[in-house]
Amino acid sequence: MKQLLQNLRTGETSIAEVPTPTPKPGTALVRTAASLVSAGTERMLVEFAEKSLVGKARSRPDLVRQVVDKARREGLLTTVDAAFNRLDQPMPLGYSSAGTIVALGKGFQGFKVGDRVACAGGGYAVHAEYAVVPKNLLAHLPTNVNFESAAFATLGAIAMHGFRLARLQVGDRVAVIGLGLLGLLTVGIAHAAGCHVFGVDIDPERVELARSAGAEAVTRDQAEEASLSFSRGHGVDSVLICADTSSDDPVNLAGAIARDKANIVAVGAVGLNIPRREYFQKELNFINSRSYGPGRYDPDYEENGQDYPIGYVRWTEGRNIESIVDLMGTGRLDVASLITHRFPIEQAPQAYQLITGKTEETFLGVLLTYPESAEYESRSVKIPLSVPSPAHRASHIALGVLGAGNFATAVMLPAVSKIPEVEMVGIVSGSGLSAQHAGKKFSFLYVASDSTQIVEDPDINTLAILTRHNLHADQIVAALEAGKHVFVEKPLAVSREQLAIVKEKLSANSSQLLTVGFNRRFAPLALKMKAFIAKRKEPLVAHFRVNAGFIPLTHWLHDPTEGGGRIIGEGCHFVDFLAFLVGESPSSVTAQATPDAGRYREDNAVLTFSFSDGSLGAITYLANGDKSFPKERVEVFAGGRVAVLDDFRTLEMVHDGQRQLERSRLRQDKGHRAVWEVFANAIITGGPPPIPYNQLFGVTEATFAAVEALRSGEKVIISNEN
Repeated sequence: MKQLLQNLRTGETSIAEVPTPTPKPGTALVRTAASLVSAGTERMLVEFAEKSLVGKARSRPDLVRQVVDKARREGLLTTVDAAFNRLDQPMPLGYSSAGTIVALGKGFQGFKVGDRVACAGGGYAVHAEYAVVPKNLLAHLPTNVNFESAAFATLGAIAMHGFRLARLQVGDRVAVIGLGLLGLLTVGIAHAAGCHVFGVDIDPERVELARSAGAEAVTRDQAEEASLSFSRGHGVDSVLICADTSSDDPVNLAGAIARDKANIVAVGAVGLNIPRREYFQKELNFINSRSYGPGRYDPDYEENGQDYPIGYVRWTEGRNIESIVDLMGTGRLDVASLITHRFPIEQAPQAYQLITGKTEETFLGVLLTYPESAEYESRSVKIPLSVPSPAHRASHIALGVLGAGNFATAVMLPAVSKIPEVEMVGIVSGSGLSAQHAGKKFSFLYVASDSTQIVEDPDINTLAILTRHNLHADQIVAALEAGKHVFVEKPLAVSREQLAIVKEKLSANSSQLLTVGFNRRFAPLALKMKAFIAKRKEPLVAHFRVNAGFIPLTHWLHDPTEGGGRIIGEGCHFVDFLAFLVGESPSSVTAQATPDAGRYREDNAVLTFSFSDGSLGAITYLANGDKSFPKERVEVFAGGRVAVLDDFRTLEMVHDGQRQLERSRLRQDKGHRAVWEVFANAIITGGPPPIPYNQLFGVTEATFAAVEALRSGEKVIISNEN
């Protein structure tokens, strides 16, 4: 399918051929008929992308500080690679569209294939021939509302939410400052609600459009005087600021024309330096409107389909979208007159030339249109990217990859692509877009959006699973059944039930190798640390401190089903490192954590593991620190020796009063390439798995036990029946 993309590094806006996405549970696949180009949000993104690196840095000093902090922690070269990888990611554009549902994800209810719908949401209602959209961001279309009008529904919902925040009633007198597309939609909503509407803009042509829509409208220079007549000398009841400017003038004007105790709502992006005197004397209420309404930015609502009870939240973002299409259906809101330009998707870059002012042409509503595609096929096709080699050699790893997120493109694939024995064959992602980008960047033969095409490909002998945690176990099982060797990024599983299934399947397919991305044990400085304490004759004591950093409670990693929580989902890395140092999995664990206090979720914890040889290992996992501080520090004491590994950049080793220091100044190396070199060699030579299976399973079991100990406050014995 064709999709419009923005390259943040080069500033190029282009059309790419990408795999058709696959609907996930709780989502629908929509064939797009029309989508609306935003002259506000999308224009700002395109203009940012077109800036030079210096210009980008000047406009986002907060990001510059983050880059500097990362360079101090992890080294200059590591940081440069990460920064350019971020900039090189293709950015999907669009957030308001309409089309027809052609497929439903598992468990999706309330809509059916063939339904005509309005679609909303950045990253969902994108400018593409097909889009995957969650349930709460869809609205049924009345039969008399065409797709072009419905494509305005998301922007209309933004205007509707601002209108509701103003708490207007029939007969109220409301001013709308800024008569662009958002402002004119607001005028139409207010007029339909029985309000008297006063419009203000600097453009006389837009003033005339507002007048034709039923408003009394004037240019900015006439606004203050005309508003007195309009409001019968009292000032307006509410002001809706729909302008798009960094100037504070709209906020100043709103205060000047509002009555005492009026509501002022900033719907557009404007300067927010509020003049105290005017707002204080009139005791004005100022509200910053947050997009489409309640539910916006809440993953449980937008992604997981959890609606708010209507008795408590009457107008969610989904119900605001519904109300807009209902207004269109009754004829009380006409948006067809706002359309000034239409571009077929193939010519979409021209639309961005228009909205960024390069064509010096006036515009208002700019639509992208899409051809009526042939009948949708539920299984996506492979998109070839390069010419395959004449034959796969037995000495090579023919690799298929599931997942193409930031970790894959920034860390894993750059490391794997440098290994001569690995041939990149196919890569898949649910969105299709990220797979297309990674496929081209790392010279894969083809991309797809259906995982079965990778799993069932007879030319692939090894699978890398880089998807979200809840998918790992099922994908491991499918890969083993298909006769593939498997590399899975941590964790191995997020529940004991999943772990048991993986064990059983591996036992039944013993000719295949399985390993987990516990890369730290393969890092060069980690191997030197292990060698330094290798001749110990007594138990060791190790402490692994992790400055993991705060992530919001809405992050998918906190979800016990999808992410497993931070101890299981990420803490397994550090449990494995202790097992690596000791040479065996832990036998028991005790744990304590600070109170979550509504901010954390079991991610400020001290976990103490004991081992059968008497060794002790402690992990201090912290989310309450400062991210500018180095993330990881390991201290090991054993047999008169001390080794300290600081963030995989320095290793200090002390014995008999002698101090040895190893440094990696420009780049942090956590072993991502090394683990793949060992794994590839094991596959080619028929050697043992890179990590002993009893440790893979024992470490995973230890994370489950750690969570139990954390919640029970008691010591938990770790099962090691592997």
